[in-house]
Amino acid sequence: MPELPDGLTARSMTADDLPAAAELLAAAEPADDTGEHLDADDLAEWWVDDLVDLSRDGRAVCSADGTPVGVAVVLSPSGAREEHRVALEGRVHPAWRGRGIGRALLDWQLRRGAELHRRDHPELPGRLTVSVYPGMGSLESLVRRAGFAAERWYADMERPLTGLPEVPAVPGVQLVPYDCDRDEEVRRAHNAAFTDHHGSAERDPTAWRAWFTGQRAFRPDLSVLALVDGAVAGYVLGYVYDADTRATGVQQAYLGQLGVLRPARGRGIASAAIVAALRAGAAAGCATAGLQVDTENPTGAFGLYRRLGFAPVRTRVQWARTLPPVP
Repeated sequence: MPELPDGLTARSMTADDLPAAAELLAAAEPADDTGEHLDADDLAEWWVDDLVDLSRDGRAVCSADGTPVGVAVVLSPSGAREEHRVALEGRVHPAWRGRGIGRALLDWQLRRGAELHRRDHPELPGRLTVSVYPGMGSLESLVRRAGFAAERWYADMERPLTGLPEVPAVPGVQLVPYDCDRDEEVRRAHNAAFTDHHGSAERDPTAWRAWFTGQRAFRPDLSVLALVDGAVAGYVLGYVYDADTRATGVQQAYLGQLGVLRPARGRGIASAAIVAALRAGAAAGCATAGLQVDTENPTGAFGLYRRLGFAPVRTRVQWARTLPPVP
């Protein structure tokens, strides 16, 4: 780690730091407006699993009494297509900002991200990414000075689960609840559906379970599969995050992964599956539905969600810095 102000120290993170990290994120949320509310168990699923070695891929900056006042994690997904994308995540407690902590953590992340690129996919171009939300003006300035450029805009969208339309019938398509016996088939469908999406990566079975259908928040009863000739042609995977419900007082059905295989597009499958998922969420007592979408999604998903009653509530900007292949 670069030099820190007097009284601050840096060390590797451990799973024992997750409750303090969750408290730090909660303290930062009013200023940063990410729309995310994560407890220690959520962070454990995201930062402590077979995909992340927190002792090597995480750093905490601590005050004199040992309390983390800044945290950073570097995530290197196992799958890659044309480039290897490495996500840099972290936060500094609002009361400790403006002291160089964020700059020191980002400097460490840049070095660790380059190491992971050399380790995991040296044959491909690398891309270090940072998500910047509306309230993160200081982070935007920081990544800009570090050579990052804004590359993509993602909209958080929501709608109330009232006044829902009937599920439209699509000839030749059967809508059924998610079935765990089809999990591998859904994973393969997701990989195929997102081949032409910006920044997408192959999800192997370990990553798929760790970050999607193996999460505590995953709700099979709120998830819908679209079958054509008995095979998965489309899917909507739903989640309910308990920490988010506690923080907002509103239970939301979050549509995390949605896709339709290319040969089945243009038939209204996505609209039918989403409406079915929305009605399942309403029946389960959820008050709203949410999702996130690339505003330049090549399938026109942004417009589709608007037509289904979703409205943008915030925009996340993804900033990126490129790394050349390693000879």
